Amino acid sequence: MPKDEQSGPLSALFGVVKPSGPTSMSLVNDVKTLVANSPLFVEESKLAEKAKQPSRRGKYRRDAVKIGQGGTLDPLADGVLVIGVGKGTKKLSEFLDCVKEYRTTCLLGCETDTYDSEGKQVRAAPWHHVTREQVEKALEQFRGEIEQVPPIFSALKMDGMPLYDYARKGIPLPRPIEKRKVTVHELELVEWLGNDHSFRPPEKKFSKEEQEAMEKALKGIDNSVSIKDVPDEDAVGSDEKVPTAFVLRMKVSGGTYVRCVVHDLAHALGSAGHVVTLQRSRQGRFALEPKEGDRACVPWEVFQSALADEGEADAEGHRAWEREVLAKLEAV
Repeated sequence: MPKDEQSGPLSALFGVVKPSGPTSMSLVNDVKTLVANSPLFVEESKLAEKAKQPSRRGKYRRDAVKIGQGGTLDPLADGVLVIGVGKGTKKLSEFLDCVKEYRTTCLLGCETDTYDSEGKQVRAAPWHHVTREQVEKALEQFRGEIEQVPPIFSALKMDGMPLYDYARKGIPLPRPIEKRKVTVHELELVEWLGNDHSFRPPEKKFSKEEQEAMEKALKGIDNSVSIKDVPDEDAVGSDEKVPTAFVLRMKVSGGTYVRCVVHDLAHALGSAGHVVTLQRSRQGRFALEPKEGDRACVPWEVFQSALADEGEADAEGHRAWEREVLAKLEAV
């Protein structure tokens, strides 16, 4: 049975609202700084012993408490990041394969090596012809059980070499990248931004040599591949220079590449596209907008403020950030 949630030390799971920008690991380390010195999660005797000993760094340091996360979010992404403390770390694996919900913005007109706005433009493609109705119709083929091909610019290995090395060095792939079966339970267009937005393609672009190297790598499995800019004939005479953007909401199985859904959808529309915003709104029972039976998440600002100044403890001995976590954690 879980210990009383009002007394320490606790083992627990709780959700943090990750902001866009920092890495997931940097946030976990920041939270650990607070947790490892909190009587809520560490025995008073261990805290007293720690206070007497000189600070130790590196692999020989013994941490007062275990902490981890249940599924990394890229720096670009924001939203739910599940944290496990103590015995809660043993429960984190269930969040890797659980159902997740995302909200993402697709910008048409070009694709990037990372499939998002953090990367470099690989090629440009027409976008003026794409309508809201076409997007709605194209979404049908991405619902249910689908197969996804991971990006060639990924750390996945083939014959011991990362895929991105094949693309960068122009080495033909020895065989197709293995497809992954995933399930898209729900997929809908929730907002049509059109050209009324501030998103723009990345300024960095692939050189002709980089395009040729990527093309050569992919031609090892498909000789018809062409990595070249495609002129937008519909743009002739048009004053509109800002590419179309739209927002999708999806509920997917674990292992689903959201960026691949956007990339492949853009191809199905006869265009190219990449992710410019990505938010994980739900990870299992932890959600940004919790329903009955769900757990709300702790805003990152709570930890950010505590890292600057933890403040005074209340009558029960809890600081403000500890009270916030207590209100939203799941004791293990």
